[in-house]
Amino acid sequence: MPRWAWNKSPLDVKRRYFELIRQGANGSAASLQVGVSVSCGSVWFVDAGSVSFIDKPISSRYLSQDDRIEIADGLASGESVKVIAVRIGKSYQSVYREIARNRKTDGRYQPWFAHGQAHLNRRRPKPHRFSVDPELRDVVAAKLRKRWSPQQISRWLRRRWPKRTRWHVCAETIYGAVYQGLITAADQQTLRTGRLYRHRRGRGRTRQGALKQSTNMRSIHDRPAAVEDRKQAGHWEGDLIIGAGQRSAAATLVERKTRHTIMIPIRGGHSAGNVADALIAVLNELPAGLKRSLTWDQGNEMFQHERIEKATGIRIYFADPHSPWQRGSNENTKGLLRQYFPKGTDFDTISDDQLHQAADQLNNRPRLILKDRTPAQLMRQWLQPPIRNDD
Repeated sequence: MPRWAWNKSPLDVKRRYFELIRQGANGSAASLQVGVSVSCGSVWFVDAGSVSFIDKPISSRYLSQDDRIEIADGLASGESVKVIAVRIGKSYQSVYREIARNRKTDGRYQPWFAHGQAHLNRRRPKPHRFSVDPELRDVVAAKLRKRWSPQQISRWLRRRWPKRTRWHVCAETIYGAVYQGLITAADQQTLRTGRLYRHRRGRGRTRQGALKQSTNMRSIHDRPAAVEDRKQAGHWEGDLIIGAGQRSAAATLVERKTRHTIMIPIRGGHSAGNVADALIAVLNELPAGLKRSLTWDQGNEMFQHERIEKATGIRIYFADPHSPWQRGSNENTKGLLRQYFPKGTDFDTISDDQLHQAADQLNNRPRLILKDRTPAQLMRQWLQPPIRNDD
Protein backbone atom coordinates (compact mmCIF):
# COMPACT_ATOMS: atom_id res chain seq x y z
CA MET A 1 0.00 0.00 0.00
CA PRO A 2 1.35 3.48 -0.83
CA ARG A 3 2.82 5.40 2.10
CA TRP A 4 2.67 9.01 0.96
CA ALA A 5 1.15 11.83 3.01
CA TRP A 6 -2.64 12.17 2.87
CA ASN A 7 -2.48 15.58 1.24
CA LYS A 8 0.05 14.49 -1.40
CA SER A 9 -2.13 11.90 -3.13
CA PRO A 10 -2.98 12.57 -6.76
CA LEU A 11 -6.18 14.52 -7.30
CA ASP A 12 -7.74 11.66 -9.29
CA VAL A 13 -7.32 9.36 -6.27
CA LYS A 14 -9.08 11.79 -3.99
CA ARG A 15 -11.84 12.37 -6.53
CA ARG A 16 -12.40 8.62 -6.87
CA TYR A 17 -12.52 8.23 -3.09
CA PHE A 18 -15.36 10.72 -2.75
CA GLU A 19 -17.18 9.28 -5.76
CA LEU A 20 -17.21 5.91 -3.99
CA ILE A 21 -18.38 7.48 -0.74
CA ARG A 22 -21.23 9.24 -2.49
CA GLN A 23 -22.19 6.02 -4.24
CA GLY A 24 -22.78 4.49 -0.82
CA ALA A 25 -19.44 2.81 -0.02
CA ASN A 26 -18.16 3.07 3.54
CA GLY A 27 -14.88 4.83 4.37
CA SER A 28 -12.81 1.68 4.82
CA ALA A 29 -13.91 0.10 1.55
CA ALA A 30 -13.38 3.33 -0.39
CA SER A 31 -9.88 3.80 1.07
CA LEU A 32 -8.80 0.29 0.19
CA GLN A 33 -10.24 0.51 -3.30
CA VAL A 34 -8.30 3.68 -4.18
CA GLY A 35 -5.12 2.44 -2.51
CA VAL A 36 -4.77 4.64 0.57
CA SER A 37 -4.83 3.82 4.25
CA VAL A 38 -8.04 3.92 6.22
CA SER A 39 -6.63 6.70 8.41
CA CYS A 40 -5.80 8.72 5.28
CA GLY A 41 -9.35 8.32 4.03
CA SER A 42 -10.65 9.31 7.46
CA VAL A 43 -8.66 12.56 7.35
CA TRP A 44 -10.11 13.34 3.93
CA PHE A 45 -13.59 12.51 5.19
CA VAL A 46 -13.33 14.76 8.26
CA ASP A 47 -11.76 17.63 6.28
CA ALA A 48 -14.70 17.49 3.87
CA GLY A 49 -17.10 17.98 6.77
CA SER A 50 -18.39 14.41 6.51
CA VAL A 51 -20.21 13.03 3.47
CA SER A 52 -23.71 11.86 4.29
CA PHE A 53 -25.50 11.91 0.93
CA ILE A 54 -25.46 10.02 -2.33
CA ASP A 55 -24.50 12.24 -5.26
CA LYS A 56 -27.10 12.29 -8.02
CA PRO A 57 -26.97 14.03 -11.41
CA ILE A 58 -28.56 17.49 -11.36
CA SER A 59 -29.12 20.26 -13.87
CA SER A 60 -26.07 21.59 -15.69
CA ARG A 61 -26.90 25.08 -14.46
CA TYR A 62 -25.63 24.02 -11.02
CA LEU A 63 -21.95 23.67 -10.18
CA SER A 64 -20.75 20.07 -10.24
CA GLN A 65 -18.09 18.43 -8.09
CA ASP A 66 -15.60 18.79 -10.96
CA ASP A 67 -16.44 22.50 -11.25
CA ARG A 68 -15.66 22.96 -7.58
CA ILE A 69 -12.37 21.11 -7.96
CA GLU A 70 -11.45 23.45 -10.82
CA ILE A 71 -12.29 26.44 -8.62
CA ALA A 72 -10.14 25.12 -5.77
CA ASP A 73 -7.21 24.35 -8.10
CA GLY A 74 -7.48 27.78 -9.72
CA LEU A 75 -7.49 29.56 -6.37
CA ALA A 76 -4.51 27.50 -5.19
CA SER A 77 -2.52 28.49 -8.29
CA GLY A 78 -3.38 32.19 -7.90
CA GLU A 79 -5.75 32.51 -10.85
CA SER A 80 -8.37 35.25 -10.87
CA VAL A 81 -12.00 34.33 -10.38
CA LYS A 82 -12.87 35.57 -13.87
CA VAL A 83 -10.31 33.23 -15.46
CA ILE A 84 -11.67 30.30 -13.45
CA ALA A 85 -15.23 31.19 -14.42
CA VAL A 86 -14.37 31.20 -18.13
CA ARG A 87 -12.72 27.80 -17.84
CA ILE A 88 -15.72 26.12 -16.19
CA GLY A 89 -18.28 27.96 -18.34
CA LYS A 90 -19.99 29.92 -15.57
CA SER A 91 -20.38 33.62 -14.85
CA TYR A 92 -17.78 35.14 -12.57
CA GLN A 93 -20.59 36.35 -10.28
CA SER A 94 -21.67 32.73 -9.77
CA VAL A 95 -18.12 31.72 -8.86
CA TYR A 96 -17.76 34.62 -6.42
CA ARG A 97 -21.01 33.59 -4.73
CA GLU A 98 -19.94 29.96 -4.60
CA ILE A 99 -16.68 30.81 -2.85
CA ALA A 100 -18.40 33.13 -0.36
CA ARG A 101 -21.16 30.67 0.47
CA ASN A 102 -19.35 27.37 0.69
CA ARG A 103 -15.82 28.03 1.93
CA LYS A 104 -14.76 26.69 5.30
CA THR A 105 -14.71 28.76 8.47
CA ASP A 106 -10.93 29.13 8.20
CA GLY A 107 -11.34 30.76 4.76
CA ARG A 108 -10.15 27.77 2.70
CA TYR A 109 -12.15 26.70 -0.29
CA GLN A 110 -12.21 22.90 -0.05
CA PRO A 111 -14.09 21.45 -3.04
CA TRP A 112 -15.53 18.38 -1.33
CA PHE A 113 -16.62 20.37 1.69
CA ALA A 114 -18.15 22.98 -0.64
CA HIS A 115 -20.01 20.29 -2.57
CA GLY A 116 -21.45 18.92 0.64
CA GLN A 117 -22.52 22.38 1.82
CA ALA A 118 -24.23 23.04 -1.50
CA HIS A 119 -26.19 19.80 -1.10
CA LEU A 120 -27.27 20.75 2.41
CA ASN A 121 -28.38 24.21 1.29
CA ARG A 122 -30.34 22.73 -1.58
CA ARG A 123 -32.37 20.32 0.55
CA ARG A 124 -36.13 20.79 0.59
CA PRO A 125 -38.50 21.39 2.19
CA LYS A 126 -37.17 24.21 4.32
CA PRO A 127 -39.10 26.24 6.89
CA HIS A 128 -40.08 29.56 5.37
CA ARG A 129 -38.20 32.56 6.73
CA PHE A 130 -41.41 34.33 7.70
CA SER A 131 -42.85 31.29 9.49
CA VAL A 132 -39.89 31.10 11.90
CA ASP A 133 -39.18 34.82 12.40
CA PRO A 134 -42.26 36.70 13.67
CA GLU A 135 -40.28 39.91 14.19
CA LEU A 136 -39.30 40.03 10.51
CA ARG A 137 -42.88 39.22 9.57
CA ASP A 138 -44.19 42.18 11.57
CA VAL A 139 -41.62 44.58 10.09
CA VAL A 140 -42.45 43.58 6.51
CA ALA A 141 -46.20 43.63 7.18
CA ALA A 142 -45.93 47.21 8.47
CA LYS A 143 -44.25 48.33 5.23
CA LEU A 144 -46.80 46.50 3.09
CA ARG A 145 -49.57 48.35 4.92
CA LYS A 146 -47.86 51.57 3.83
CA ARG A 147 -48.09 50.25 0.24
CA TRP A 148 -44.36 49.70 -0.18
CA SER A 149 -43.55 47.17 -2.88
CA PRO A 150 -41.63 43.96 -2.03
CA GLN A 151 -38.64 45.31 -4.01
CA GLN A 152 -38.57 48.50 -1.93
CA ILE A 153 -38.89 46.52 1.30
CA SER A 154 -36.10 44.13 0.31
CA ARG A 155 -33.67 46.97 -0.38
CA TRP A 156 -34.72 48.82 2.79
CA LEU A 157 -34.07 45.77 4.98
CA ARG A 158 -30.50 45.60 3.69
CA ARG A 159 -29.93 49.29 4.35
CA ARG A 160 -31.61 49.35 7.74
CA TRP A 161 -30.02 46.16 9.12
CA PRO A 162 -26.83 45.56 7.09
CA LYS A 163 -25.42 43.06 9.60
CA ARG A 164 -28.63 41.12 10.22
CA THR A 165 -28.17 38.96 7.13
CA ARG A 166 -31.02 36.59 7.97
CA TRP A 167 -33.35 39.52 7.25
CA HIS A 168 -31.87 40.11 3.80
CA VAL A 169 -34.74 38.50 1.94
CA CYS A 170 -35.32 39.07 -1.76
CA ALA A 171 -38.51 40.48 -3.23
CA GLU A 172 -39.63 37.08 -4.52
CA THR A 173 -39.43 35.67 -0.98
CA ILE A 174 -41.76 38.42 0.20
CA TYR A 175 -44.14 37.84 -2.72
CA GLY A 176 -44.17 34.12 -2.01
CA ALA A 177 -44.89 34.67 1.68
CA VAL A 178 -47.78 37.01 0.88
CA TYR A 179 -49.32 34.56 -1.59
CA GLN A 180 -48.96 31.79 1.01
CA GLY A 181 -50.63 33.93 3.65
CA LEU A 182 -47.56 33.97 5.92
CA ILE A 183 -47.43 37.77 6.27
CA THR A 184 -50.83 39.18 5.40
CA ALA A 185 -53.60 38.59 2.93
CA ALA A 186 -52.88 39.18 -0.76
CA ASP A 187 -55.26 41.92 -1.84
CA GLN A 188 -55.36 45.37 -3.39
CA GLN A 189 -54.19 46.94 -0.13
CA THR A 190 -51.10 44.73 0.06
CA LEU A 191 -49.88 44.21 -3.50
CA ARG A 192 -50.42 46.67 -6.29
CA THR A 193 -51.78 44.06 -8.65
CA GLY A 194 -54.29 42.73 -6.11
CA ARG A 195 -53.72 39.20 -7.44
CA LEU A 196 -54.30 36.19 -5.23
CA TYR A 197 -51.66 34.09 -6.98
CA ARG A 198 -48.83 34.34 -9.46
CA HIS A 199 -49.58 33.99 -13.14
CA ARG A 200 -47.66 34.22 -16.36
CA ARG A 201 -46.23 37.58 -17.22
CA GLY A 202 -46.98 39.41 -20.43
CA ARG A 203 -49.93 41.38 -21.64
CA GLY A 204 -51.97 41.26 -24.80
CA ARG A 205 -51.59 44.22 -27.09
CA THR A 206 -53.95 45.97 -29.46
CA ARG A 207 -53.11 48.06 -32.47
CA GLN A 208 -56.16 50.27 -31.91
CA GLY A 209 -54.62 53.53 -30.76
CA ALA A 210 -56.05 56.98 -30.22
CA LEU A 211 -57.08 59.06 -33.22
CA LYS A 212 -54.45 61.37 -34.59
CA GLN A 213 -54.87 65.06 -33.84
CA SER A 214 -56.29 67.16 -36.63
CA THR A 215 -54.34 70.19 -35.43
CA ASN A 216 -50.63 70.93 -35.66
CA MET A 217 -48.64 68.58 -33.48
CA ARG A 218 -45.02 68.68 -32.35
CA SER A 219 -43.46 65.20 -32.60
CA ILE A 220 -41.58 63.55 -29.76
CA HIS A 221 -38.66 63.24 -32.17
CA ASP A 222 -38.33 67.03 -32.12
CA ARG A 223 -37.79 67.16 -28.35
CA PRO A 224 -34.47 68.69 -27.18
CA ALA A 225 -31.71 66.34 -26.05
CA ALA A 226 -32.06 67.72 -22.51
CA VAL A 227 -35.40 65.93 -22.24
CA GLU A 228 -33.90 62.57 -23.14
CA ASP A 229 -30.97 62.57 -20.68
CA ARG A 230 -33.16 63.50 -17.66
CA LYS A 231 -30.54 65.90 -16.32
CA GLN A 232 -32.92 68.86 -16.24
CA ALA A 233 -36.08 69.13 -14.16
CA GLY A 234 -39.28 70.48 -15.63
CA HIS A 235 -39.97 67.92 -18.37
CA TRP A 236 -43.23 66.04 -17.77
CA GLU A 237 -45.07 63.04 -19.19
CA GLY A 238 -48.84 62.97 -19.02
CA ASP A 239 -51.86 60.79 -19.74
CA LEU A 240 -55.39 60.02 -18.59
CA ILE A 241 -56.50 57.17 -16.35
CA ILE A 242 -59.94 56.27 -17.67
CA GLY A 243 -62.63 55.20 -15.22
CA ALA A 244 -65.61 52.88 -15.36
CA GLY A 245 -67.48 52.78 -18.65
CA GLN A 246 -65.13 55.32 -20.23
CA ARG A 247 -67.19 58.03 -18.52
CA SER A 248 -64.81 59.42 -15.86
CA ALA A 249 -61.08 60.08 -15.75
CA ALA A 250 -58.16 61.61 -13.89
CA ALA A 251 -54.99 63.03 -15.42
CA THR A 252 -51.45 62.13 -14.33
CA LEU A 253 -48.31 64.21 -14.70
CA VAL A 254 -44.91 62.62 -13.97
CA GLU A 255 -41.70 64.65 -13.94
CA ARG A 256 -39.06 62.73 -15.87
CA LYS A 257 -36.02 63.51 -13.71
CA THR A 258 -37.49 63.16 -10.22
CA ARG A 259 -40.50 60.89 -11.03
CA HIS A 260 -42.61 63.33 -9.02
CA THR A 261 -46.30 62.61 -9.64
CA ILE A 262 -49.26 64.99 -9.76
CA MET A 263 -52.82 63.68 -10.04
CA ILE A 264 -55.38 66.00 -11.58
CA PRO A 265 -59.13 65.45 -11.22
CA ILE A 266 -61.12 65.84 -14.45
CA ARG A 267 -64.71 66.75 -13.65
CA GLY A 268 -67.67 66.73 -16.01
CA GLY A 269 -66.23 64.22 -18.49
CA HIS A 270 -62.86 63.98 -20.19
CA SER A 271 -63.57 66.13 -23.22
CA ALA A 272 -60.72 68.14 -24.75
CA GLY A 273 -62.04 71.34 -23.17
CA ASN A 274 -62.27 69.90 -19.64
CA VAL A 275 -58.83 68.32 -19.89
CA ALA A 276 -57.30 71.56 -21.13
CA ASP A 277 -58.91 73.58 -18.32
CA ALA A 278 -57.65 71.16 -15.65
CA LEU A 279 -54.10 71.05 -17.03
CA ILE A 280 -53.88 74.83 -17.36
CA ALA A 281 -54.97 75.30 -13.74
CA VAL A 282 -52.34 72.89 -12.38
CA LEU A 283 -49.46 73.83 -14.67
CA ASN A 284 -49.87 77.50 -13.85
CA GLU A 285 -49.19 76.67 -10.20
CA LEU A 286 -45.68 75.50 -11.13
CA PRO A 287 -42.64 77.80 -11.21
CA ALA A 288 -41.50 78.76 -14.70
CA GLY A 289 -38.39 76.55 -14.33
CA LEU A 290 -40.61 73.49 -13.98
CA LYS A 291 -42.71 74.20 -17.09
CA ARG A 292 -40.31 73.19 -19.87
CA SER A 293 -42.06 70.41 -21.78
CA LEU A 294 -44.95 67.94 -21.64
CA THR A 295 -45.12 64.68 -23.61
CA TRP A 296 -48.55 63.12 -24.23
CA ASP A 297 -49.98 60.43 -26.47
CA GLN A 298 -52.12 61.18 -29.52
CA GLY A 299 -55.47 61.05 -27.75
CA ASN A 300 -58.35 63.35 -28.67
CA GLU A 301 -58.38 64.76 -25.14
CA MET A 302 -55.38 66.90 -26.16
CA PHE A 303 -57.15 68.47 -29.13
CA GLN A 304 -56.70 71.88 -27.48
CA HIS A 305 -52.96 71.49 -26.87
CA GLU A 306 -52.23 74.80 -28.57
CA ARG A 307 -54.47 76.58 -26.06
CA ILE A 308 -52.63 74.84 -23.19
CA GLU A 309 -49.26 75.94 -24.58
CA LYS A 310 -50.39 79.53 -24.97
CA ALA A 311 -51.88 79.70 -21.45
CA THR A 312 -49.00 78.03 -19.60
CA GLY A 313 -45.86 78.54 -21.68
CA ILE A 314 -45.06 74.81 -21.70
CA ARG A 315 -44.14 73.07 -24.98
CA ILE A 316 -46.16 69.94 -25.74
CA TYR A 317 -44.80 66.98 -27.70
CA PHE A 318 -46.73 63.92 -28.90
CA ALA A 319 -45.48 60.33 -28.82
CA ASP A 320 -45.82 58.04 -31.81
CA PRO A 321 -49.04 56.01 -32.11
CA HIS A 322 -49.01 52.66 -30.26
CA SER A 323 -45.72 53.55 -28.52
CA PRO A 324 -46.36 53.71 -24.74
CA TRP A 325 -42.65 53.04 -24.04
CA GLN A 326 -41.90 56.56 -25.27
CA ARG A 327 -43.64 57.76 -22.11
CA GLY A 328 -42.30 55.01 -19.87
CA SER A 329 -42.24 56.97 -16.61
CA ASN A 330 -45.92 57.85 -16.91
CA GLU A 331 -46.95 54.35 -17.94
CA ASN A 332 -45.12 52.87 -14.96
CA THR A 333 -46.75 55.38 -12.62
CA LYS A 334 -50.21 54.58 -13.97
CA GLY A 335 -49.52 50.95 -13.12
CA LEU A 336 -48.62 51.94 -9.56
CA LEU A 337 -51.75 54.05 -9.24
CA ARG A 338 -53.93 51.09 -10.16
CA GLN A 339 -53.24 49.80 -6.65
CA TYR A 340 -55.23 52.75 -5.38
CA PHE A 341 -57.72 53.01 -8.25
CA PRO A 342 -58.33 49.57 -9.83
CA LYS A 343 -59.74 49.26 -13.31
CA GLY A 344 -63.45 50.01 -13.17
CA THR A 345 -63.07 52.82 -10.63
CA ASP A 346 -65.56 55.64 -11.08
CA PHE A 347 -63.41 58.75 -10.67
CA ASP A 348 -66.52 60.88 -10.22
CA THR A 349 -66.84 59.24 -6.79
CA ILE A 350 -63.18 59.87 -5.88
CA SER A 351 -62.50 63.14 -4.10
CA ASP A 352 -59.67 65.51 -4.95
CA ASP A 353 -58.08 64.74 -1.57
CA GLN A 354 -58.07 61.01 -2.32
CA LEU A 355 -56.26 61.63 -5.60
CA HIS A 356 -53.70 63.88 -3.94
CA GLN A 357 -53.14 61.43 -1.07
CA ALA A 358 -52.37 58.63 -3.54
CA ALA A 359 -49.82 60.86 -5.29
CA ASP A 360 -48.35 61.83 -1.91
CA GLN A 361 -47.73 58.17 -1.05
CA LEU A 362 -46.07 57.53 -4.41
CA ASN A 363 -43.87 60.59 -4.00
CA ASN A 364 -42.67 59.41 -0.61
CA ARG A 365 -41.73 55.87 -1.64
CA PRO A 366 -38.03 55.15 -2.25
CA ARG A 367 -37.29 54.30 -5.89
CA LEU A 368 -34.51 52.04 -7.13
CA ILE A 369 -34.04 54.26 -10.20
CA LEU A 370 -33.44 57.19 -7.82
CA LYS A 371 -30.92 55.22 -5.70
CA ASP A 372 -33.58 54.66 -3.07
CA ARG A 373 -34.36 58.33 -2.66
CA THR A 374 -37.94 59.51 -2.96
CA PRO A 375 -39.39 61.82 -5.64
CA ALA A 376 -40.37 64.22 -2.87
CA GLN A 377 -36.76 64.44 -1.66
CA LEU A 378 -35.48 65.26 -5.14
CA MET A 379 -38.24 67.74 -5.90
CA ARG A 380 -37.36 69.75 -2.79
CA GLN A 381 -34.10 70.72 -4.51
CA TRP A 382 -36.12 72.72 -7.05
CA LEU A 383 -39.14 73.84 -5.09
CA GLN A 384 -39.44 76.01 -2.00
CA PRO A 385 -42.13 75.84 -0.81
CA PRO A 386 -43.16 72.42 -2.15
CA ILE A 387 -45.91 72.12 -4.72
CA ARG A 388 -49.04 70.02 -4.37
CA ASN A 389 -48.48 66.32 -3.54
CA ASP A 390 -45.08 67.06 -1.94
CA ASP A 391 -44.65 66.99 1.82
